[in-house]
Amino acid sequence: MRQLIKTTYAGLVYLFLYLPLVVMAVYSFNASKYSLSWKGFTLKWYGKLLTNTTLIDAAIRSLTIAVISATIACILGTLVAFMLHQYRFQGRRAIFGSLFIMMMSPDIVIGISLLVLFLATGLTLGFWTLLMGHVTLCVPFVAATVYSRFKGFDTHVIEAAKDLGASEYQVFHQIVLPMAMPGLIAGWLLSFTLSLDDVIISFFTTGPTYEVLPLRIYSMVRLGIKPDVNALSVVMIVITVAAVLLSRRLIKDKK
Repeated sequence: MRQLIKTTYAGLVYLFLYLPLVVMAVYSFNASKYSLSWKGFTLKWYGKLLTNTTLIDAAIRSLTIAVISATIACILGTLVAFMLHQYRFQGRRAIFGSLFIMMMSPDIVIGISLLVLFLATGLTLGFWTLLMGHVTLCVPFVAATVYSRFKGFDTHVIEAAKDLGASEYQVFHQIVLPMAMPGLIAGWLLSFTLSLDDVIISFFTTGPTYEVLPLRIYSMVRLGIKPDVNALSVVMIVITVAAVLLSRRLIKDKK
């Protein structure tokens, strides 16, 4: 009886979380354009995405920002994680705590604070401000992911390399990076997903000349949900789920 209750409870939770996604995916194959009633199965909305130059341009911008910001965040986050793991210095706890504060802070707070900073410094909102906003969002997640990978290291390997005359650069480049590579890839994929799906920070940090895909979708659904938007959302979900599953597989320690 207890097992039945647990199974039922878990099923209701998953139903609550994923039923809207399933409904959206089903209606992306609906032949009707203006009605929610089922008019038959079709793939034309997915084909229509290929001819929608506005969405394609926005998708290219989103992919560009996601790739660049994930790469920069991966580099910075890895260096921060290695510094926190390898060295003991004054202020280490404060840096470590600030990473988790950034991870737990609401996106709207981060977005508004970045907007105030950009306006105060006279920066024009566009590609560069959006890139800096996404890097700020992703660095703490990369640092936490890579740091968890560093915690599983055998520190005797690093100590042995130093005893044999290896410099700090050689230790980092020839020992630490190869051992941490699964965590680095997982952090990059996680950052890529966060950047690709972000709406709130993008809304506050980009300008009218550089519109990314999530903001374009948001402006479209304000006038009503269309099947081509559903189809585009399904494609984004598939990309996101694939990236998350791959990152989870890479970050998992193998015995």
